[in-house]
Amino acid sequence: MFSHDKLKRRHFMATGSALVASAVAHLSRPLKAAEKDPYGGWPIGVQSYSLRQFNTLEAIRHIQGMGLHFAEFYSKHLNVQATADQIAETSKLCAAAEIKLNAHGVNRFTKDHGANRKIFSFAKHAGIKNITADPDPESFDSLDKLVAEFGIRICIHNHGPKHRYNTIADIQNAVAKHHKWIGACVDTGHFIRGGTDPVKAVRELGPRVFAVHIKDDKFKGDPRSHNVVIGQANLDVVGLFKALKKINFPSDGSLSLEYESNPQNPIDDMKQCLEVARAAIAKAGNA
Repeated sequence: MFSHDKLKRRHFMATGSALVASAVAHLSRPLKAAEKDPYGGWPIGVQSYSLRQFNTLEAIRHIQGMGLHFAEFYSKHLNVQATADQIAETSKLCAAAEIKLNAHGVNRFTKDHGANRKIFSFAKHAGIKNITADPDPESFDSLDKLVAEFGIRICIHNHGPKHRYNTIADIQNAVAKHHKWIGACVDTGHFIRGGTDPVKAVRELGPRVFAVHIKDDKFKGDPRSHNVVIGQANLDVVGLFKALKKINFPSDGSLSLEYESNPQNPIDDMKQCLEVARAAIAKAGNA
């Protein structure tokens, strides 16, 4: 005989499955032809922290509505501790919206090899190739083994002034003696806040650049700065794509628009950012 709790659990699971099926049907409506690939083959997507005021389904709908086919999720939209069923449900929603999860982060790594391995196992099950990361110095021996075992990259994320990965040299020194798949996620906004030219960062980190958080900041060298629409302040957007082209940025890397301002209603500003990115890609391609 089933207990009342078991009956409630079965009802919840059935209801949850029905909701996922309904959402999949809605998201599967075909996109406009013009939205299929307006970015010339670059894997342009969104860092879902930009959509932190929305739940996972709402975030997917917004990303689809922007005509994008890639995303980097953060923990709210898909947690590294998610069950296999939760990963499968989120993957179904993304697939229905024609969105590929090409990165996840930012995730911390420590000397605990077992805990690190769980994050890699999560990424493998979710089909994620790039993990944006804030690794402890003691974690690198573990990460050397895991990137080789799983074929998944680690992308060290610079996080601005006073962070342990703030400068180009900080990242270069961290990765120098380690596996070639341990590299960088160049956060253009945080480099600007720290007083570093992000285009220079891409050039100097070269083949170790596997991911980029694309954003612009109002004030260079000011920790109190804030995001603005890209190209309106300190980010040379055309120069960024020229540099990415020069280093042969991998097609299975992650180029994620991240917009931290106006979290309650960021969509219009994000669409403006994407317009700037499309124009910059066209100019960079013709240079």
